[in-house]
Amino acid sequence: DLWYDLDMPSLTPKVIDGHSYYYARYCQRVNGKPKIVRQVYLGKIEDLVVAAEQSHQPPQPLETEVAAFGDVAALFDIAQRLDLVPLLDSILPAKRRQGLSSGQYLLLAAINRAVSPTSKLQFADWYRQTTLTRLLPADPAWLSSQNFWNHMNLITPEHVLEFEKQMAQRLVDRFQLDLRALVYDGTNFFSYINTRNPAELPQRGHNKQKRGDLRQVSLGLLVSTDFHIPLFHKVYAGNVNDSTEFRSITEELSAHYRQLADSCDHITLVFDKGNNSQEAFQTLQSTPFHFVGSLVPSQHPDLLAIPRSQFHTLTAAGLEGVEAYRAQKKVFGQTRTIVVTFNQNLYDGQLQGITASLCKAQRKLSDLQTQLQRRREGKVKGGKAPTLDSVRKQTHSICCAQFVEKILKAEVHEAPTGLQLTFGTDQAALDRLCRVQLGKTILFTDNADWPDEQIVLAYRSQSHVEDAFKQMKNPHFLGWSPMFHWTDSKIQVHAFYCVLALLLTSLLQRELAGKGEPLSINRMLEELAGIRETLIVYPRRQGQRQFPTAVCLTRMTPLQQRLFSMLGLQRHAPATY
Repeated sequence: DLWYDLDMPSLTPKVIDGHSYYYARYCQRVNGKPKIVRQVYLGKIEDLVVAAEQSHQPPQPLETEVAAFGDVAALFDIAQRLDLVPLLDSILPAKRRQGLSSGQYLLLAAINRAVSPTSKLQFADWYRQTTLTRLLPADPAWLSSQNFWNHMNLITPEHVLEFEKQMAQRLVDRFQLDLRALVYDGTNFFSYINTRNPAELPQRGHNKQKRGDLRQVSLGLLVSTDFHIPLFHKVYAGNVNDSTEFRSITEELSAHYRQLADSCDHITLVFDKGNNSQEAFQTLQSTPFHFVGSLVPSQHPDLLAIPRSQFHTLTAAGLEGVEAYRAQKKVFGQTRTIVVTFNQNLYDGQLQGITASLCKAQRKLSDLQTQLQRRREGKVKGGKAPTLDSVRKQTHSICCAQFVEKILKAEVHEAPTGLQLTFGTDQAALDRLCRVQLGKTILFTDNADWPDEQIVLAYRSQSHVEDAFKQMKNPHFLGWSPMFHWTDSKIQVHAFYCVLALLLTSLLQRELAGKGEPLSINRMLEELAGIRETLIVYPRRQGQRQFPTAVCLTRMTPLQQRLFSMLGLQRHAPATY
């Protein structure tokens, strides 16, 4: 019988043409007799020396490839835990199988908006530079703008609304989201859409970024006070007043409530005075929502006239220095609980703003006064002489800032040689403004059993939706702009994946805060972006068909190490890490 006894290899020289060449020989016993079963050529003695010296040195890399890991992997992980893609694919219309599913396209678009907003023409290039090529493999050709919109053009607002209904319940079930207080508000985003473009959503209106010269798109957003998690959104025309749109949105929210009520039987809607209207409150009256809102102070002089001696100091944490007066008053057809608050910090900030606006207006009036005087004295003769009406319009424009027109009085009258301007500060009006109005906010609610502190804190939770809008106007993370789409349907989809980006990012921020690492969204994404995946490519050696490679993560700071551990990113790290 054949049997083997493996021995150690031996080094054997061979002399060929006067040169010594070395071989490693492996011998085995075959039927009791030694036999060479393997022979490996090693080279000349010089080759063996070089190999021995190189074995004590690390191999020199040929090149490296670096890919984004920490930020995209963390958001991808949140999406997996939500089963986001399966939910989207179960709701959105299915297109003939071409590349990725609609849910996968939307997930990639949302992550892109969250970490590095790009146009769809740059979408594939961004994808190739991330670890998503390993987490969600796709042919980059599938990520062309045409393929993306072939799927997205099938999405309607009804699909989005159904998704948000089901996602709200999932957030409660899997993340224990608190729904007791929800905040609604609207904002707008300017665009560079051409005036002749037939799209109906982009319209000119009062732009909150001071770009009234451009067409804008408005976005209404309902978020939780639990880390501004978006639950509902609606895109509407840029020239529609917020209060008008809020009336129609309350009807949709009422239908939305029936499902939310299964998880929370008392939901309070919080909104700003910009959404107030008689019609909106009539609509809200027929819904199960409770509410906390605010009133325009100048429309309620009787409440402003209440002396501060009748106010009492609030003691809850976060309300230091806040005083309140509670009353009942009929507003928008119903008797409501009123809480008038005075905040010293708000007073100081408003007074500082008024002082700055007043000084600016006074400088402009002084310059205008000098120009008129020079023309009266004949020092300026050229050009068209100003008229009484034109100068009055100019002074009105200068003094139109909030509160300034009540304090700064300017008069224009005709003089023998031209026009004359006089102006001065009405100190009595300023004193009355400081005494009666500054620092005060008028809140109202149908939660009559709530204490003053709870009403005030609920109203202050508006900061959550304001933070969400501020973040969406950040050009680096979660950016709505630039928006590269010019049709209503594409703008609707653009809004959808921007809100999805906010959803994933806010959940990530909430999770870190719950584990003792509270960070702003910007700081969180910046730190995670610093955790990158590196592919190291080494030169091929003799006999190798492919370049040897190694994969590792970049060196992490102590904070990045904590984030990596807290979020369990090890499960998405490369296999060799």
